[in-house]
Amino acid sequence: MPPSLDESFLALPLRPLADAALARAKALGAEHADFRFERVRSANWLLRDARPAGAQDTTDTGYAVRVVHGGSWGFAAGTDFTMDGAARVAGQAVAMAKLSAKVVAAAGSEERVELAPEPSHGERSWVSSYETNPFDIPDSEKIALLADWSERLLAADGVSHVDARLWAVQENKFYADTAGTVTTQQRVRVDPAVTAVSVDPDGGRFDSMRTTAPPAGRGWEYLRGTGFDWDTELAQLPELLAGKMAAPSVEPGTYDLVLHPSNLWLTIHESIGHATELDRALGYEAAYAGSSFATVDQLGTLRYGSPVMNVTGDRTVEHGLATIGWDDEGVEAQAWDLVRDGVLVGYQTDRRIARLQGFERSNGCAFADSPGHVPVQRMANVSLRPAAEGPDTEGLISGVDRGIYVVGDGSWSIDMQRYNFQFTGQRFYRIENGRLAGQLRDVAYQATTTDFWGSMEAVGGPQTYVLGGSFMCGKAQPGQVAAVSHGCPSALFRGVNILNTTQEAGR
Repeated sequence: MPPSLDESFLALPLRPLADAALARAKALGAEHADFRFERVRSANWLLRDARPAGAQDTTDTGYAVRVVHGGSWGFAAGTDFTMDGAARVAGQAVAMAKLSAKVVAAAGSEERVELAPEPSHGERSWVSSYETNPFDIPDSEKIALLADWSERLLAADGVSHVDARLWAVQENKFYADTAGTVTTQQRVRVDPAVTAVSVDPDGGRFDSMRTTAPPAGRGWEYLRGTGFDWDTELAQLPELLAGKMAAPSVEPGTYDLVLHPSNLWLTIHESIGHATELDRALGYEAAYAGSSFATVDQLGTLRYGSPVMNVTGDRTVEHGLATIGWDDEGVEAQAWDLVRDGVLVGYQTDRRIARLQGFERSNGCAFADSPGHVPVQRMANVSLRPAAEGPDTEGLISGVDRGIYVVGDGSWSIDMQRYNFQFTGQRFYRIENGRLAGQLRDVAYQATTTDFWGSMEAVGGPQTYVLGGSFMCGKAQPGQVAAVSHGCPSALFRGVNILNTTQEAGR
């Protein structure tokens, strides 16, 4: 039976508050107004060496009113759940818009806030794809499962310590606007991870190995084996960690790379996901989170990568962390091309940014992480498409004479234009004559975005495709975080520069 909207959320005075706020905003002359009521519950459980080391469970509840009045934005938020309170917050939003208009005029700007059109969707509801809400599971059962995973690893030779954690979120949103769209939505997501640590008692050297399970728009069933094989992963972890501890340090130089999706997703996030946010490309994030080398004058012409590179923005994919029914501006979820055959062909937009660039419609990328924050343009699920008849990962490896196979994500660094970067990983394997030949240590790959994606010779088939991602994509001032997924197959890159991280650190 599919999950349903939380009855305790539906019991809140959602529609009366919205009606009061929108009526007041219209009476004060707002050209556009929207009302958003949110309840976001976020909880963490942490075990160290199979013993509870911390837990947190918080709920953020409130509502916000956003208006366009006199060509300027206005925004206000509140927690007074009375009709008078909602009307008062709407009045504050209009007052803020009037103040903003004065500031804009004093600066000599004639720019007006205008929104790309969006049809009214009437009254609609949507619930993300999961089986069992993790908040319906007793904490004792969650802790028992994390302890069991930890004890399995601690019983293995060479494992000195184990951290096990679970992060779960339930996000409920009610949205209404003056165009007549009314949406009620519920998203559930989980992020479990286990890290094993090995310490050499003689030399004091240590290293770690983390599970490669991505966070997912799923429920408790994910931790029980739906969507990821935890038993196999945990059974392999001690041997993999021992191999990493004994591995030689990499010789820096030029290598071919085969990247597993558990590593490649983060490179997609940083070098494509952020670079194709249209507000960045127009310079709106430059003072804080950076701009983009993929500027709008290059749309349709920029050679982003090789012809096998096809990247989509997608707010509809099942179990995606950025998957929704409608965004925080009432725009219906969509999927679209960002890079086609290696050429930049699209951006991620919200309604205002889309209108600024002359696009006919937003592709639904407005999001606020709490009722106290204004919606900003955020990332969709940005994914590299597999080749329909592409090889498996072993097939990609077989085509490499001298290279490195990278699994799992690690640290990263990228410049403010999303152009120069380097990335590490969880584990690295030497490839010799088409075969894996043991692990390596201290590997980082370095490139510019266009050189790196231009060197991609082949992508794997659908059987290699994995939806990775993160709960913690940061952006905006004041800072906001958003959860986002990135799907990709394994992929082969030729002639990539490899650094030795220990040597680079001067050790």
